[in-house]
Amino acid sequence: MFLKVKILLVISVCFVCNISAHELNPARLILQEQNPNTFDVVWKFPSNILIQPGSVLFPSTCKEVSKSLPEIEGKYQITQSTLTCESSLQGEELRVKGLSRMTDALISIRFSNGDQFEGLVSVNEPKLVIPGESNRYPTSYFWLGVIHLLSGMDHILFVFGLIFLVQGFAILIKTITAFTIAHSITLGLSVFEIVHLSQATAEALIALTLVYLALEIGNKNKYLSTPWFLAFGFGLLHGFGFAGALSDIGFSNNNLGLSLLFFNIGIEIGQLIIIPFVGLLIWFLKKINFSNTSYQISSYAIGGIGSFWMLERILKIIL
Repeated sequence: MFLKVKILLVISVCFVCNISAHELNPARLILQEQNPNTFDVVWKFPSNILIQPGSVLFPSTCKEVSKSLPEIEGKYQITQSTLTCESSLQGEELRVKGLSRMTDALISIRFSNGDQFEGLVSVNEPKLVIPGESNRYPTSYFWLGVIHLLSGMDHILFVFGLIFLVQGFAILIKTITAFTIAHSITLGLSVFEIVHLSQATAEALIALTLVYLALEIGNKNKYLSTPWFLAFGFGLLHGFGFAGALSDIGFSNNNLGLSLLFFNIGIEIGQLIIIPFVGLLIWFLKKINFSNTSYQISSYAIGGIGSFWMLERILKIIL
């Protein structure tokens, strides 16, 4: 038994050394039309991505002037300029160069006549055509929510751990719903600047929730009555983490409520995508009588990774 524990600890350490929590960190292009066919341009590219900063290719009828030198602000390298075009940008194509699989780009355009447009481009689809009509709903934030959940290993591990602790499908739905409601509350309070918790502190506390969850899994406890209390409490902390990610990206002020709603729906859809896969895995482990060992493996893996992230994030706060 002691040998098995040592092996599991080694596996956990290997996971810790090779897995990191991916942040929601898309590039951001903001175009604001001040005069007909003249735009103020802000280009924000993640400064912590180990590739050359990306660039925007505007239509040939446009010319970028008064371009500033790049400045580092938080997690982004920011360049500002003025764009003058011979005709309207509506119906024209924009292309973003230098994206990677870790970085999408959110494009926001507001015209002087009140029309506005938001779109998302990626390394697989690096271009878009600006439509002739304003898009009323900021659906790009929906996809950012899905991407953030599915690419954030700390959130995925937490949902994974919750499923291990819950007995029964109905209780599972209540638990995930409680988690969603809780992070929606703190996400909204943070975005509207009613309550504030620093991003670094929120990330350290999120890692601590993983450590606690690992201890519960190791005890093989099944929450048969009120697991949603646990999910709700920890969901409040995860909401601050989501809010920190969004504060770096920024919202379209004219669609703040809708942007927040679509982002939150995207997070929920991301969770629902994960649940069937984890549920099938747990069911399969029970069928082959491997569930007891799987509890130990999950406990050590989640606890080891959570402890590593917690120490790493606390050191960032101190140093």
